[in-house]
Amino acid sequence: MGAADQRHFDALRAAHFPPERNYLAAHITLFHQLPPSARAELERLIHTIAADTPPPRAMLREVYSLGRGVAFRIESPDLLAIRARIAERFAGMLPAQDRGTPRLHITVQNKVTPEAARALLAELAKDFRPRPLAIAGLAAHFYRGGPWEFAFARNFRGPHARY
Repeated sequence: MGAADQRHFDALRAAHFPPERNYLAAHITLFHQLPPSARAELERLIHTIAADTPPPRAMLREVYSLGRGVAFRIESPDLLAIRARIAERFAGMLPAQDRGTPRLHITVQNKVTPEAARALLAELAKDFRPRPLAIAGLAAHFYRGGPWEFAFARNFRGPHARY
């Protein structure tokens, strides 16, 4: 995300995510699992995409319930097109969870009681208004059984950058 949006959502996660489960900064998941053996190819592809693609347009559309948490729904045909480009390259390696089109979102709370989730949803929803969300780049992390390990990140630098 852009720096201001990153700070905003990181602060929400710090305030509302169980600390023992809050391993990552706020993020938008495009894929849950790509094989570690594809790291070099993924990094090259992300480098290419970042170089030839402007930052995708995105909108925060609503705050919604995860049942035991809260997330912000994102609408971004541009980001989904980038995801499709990556998915096409790794089609034969994608697990079932990553074969469909994801529901883009930012989770700010998870694994709490339904009561705590309902309370946060009510609090965040009362002042929420749809607004643009800045998307600055793409990053990859590896799951290491708890904390995630940063792999790489690239910012969008394509022609006609919007931010």
